Amino acid sequence: MNDIREAPIGVFDSGVGGLTVVREIMRQIPQERIVYFGDTARVPYGTKSQDTVIRYSRQIVRFLKTRNVKAIVIACNTASAYALETLQKELDLPIIGVVKPGARVAAQETTGGNIGVIGTEGTVGSHIYRDYIKSLRPEVQVFEKACPLFVSLAEEGWWKDPITEAVAWRYLQEMKDRRVDTLILGCTHYPLLRSTVRKVMGEEVNLVNPAYQTAISLRELLRAEQMENQGHNKKEENPYEFFVSDSAERFKTFANSILPFDITSTRQIQIEEF
Repeated sequence: MNDIREAPIGVFDSGVGGLTVVREIMRQIPQERIVYFGDTARVPYGTKSQDTVIRYSRQIVRFLKTRNVKAIVIACNTASAYALETLQKELDLPIIGVVKPGARVAAQETTGGNIGVIGTEGTVGSHIYRDYIKSLRPEVQVFEKACPLFVSLAEEGWWKDPITEAVAWRYLQEMKDRRVDTLILGCTHYPLLRSTVRKVMGEEVNLVNPAYQTAISLRELLRAEQMENQGHNKKEENPYEFFVSDSAERFKTFANSILPFDITSTRQIQIEEF
């Protein structure tokens, strides 16, 4: 490919959650091509050690480079927390994660200085959101809470189910007690449960969706690097490619339930070979 601007964006996640980031990229920068990899064989990352997540992330980056991507988005909060810094030092491509864009917006938009973060055990245990928000605004309070069951409920498609609402009440009561005014949905699955979280937290609480903020950050990055696709893609060419490490059909079904375009094929690859 001669023109770097026509090269695709590489996006990866531990599984299907990163599709919420893909959905926002499709909406915010529709002219861009995307290569997505979901590590469905080794999900979840939230319970893995940092060394393991870095090893997995390196393998995925090596695979994405074989697809000639021009930039990479880590669409996984745990991998953003554990591997982004390492990969930025090793890579000759621009790479961004989902943590900083969301954290920046929360720090800017909090009205009472009480910010809540919900995520996987790995993300919450790393304190990456708290530390970054505090570096921007030392005076704010940041409360963190792991909500591991939200991932299974999101993947089950129980986005507005009474069971999900009951779980949300139990998880989020602490955030309500602490009078959190801004809540970061710090796992890429959680935007799928946004309406349930909104119901529990109330209309006055600002919900920050890092998937949306990441798409905006990516657009700014491509503009700054003069790497924006000019929209010359051939109409008959499929601009979106999806790869997984396991369960391709299940992935495709889930993808088609949340993405604005139909996914016609998902290919399974042996990621351990990279």
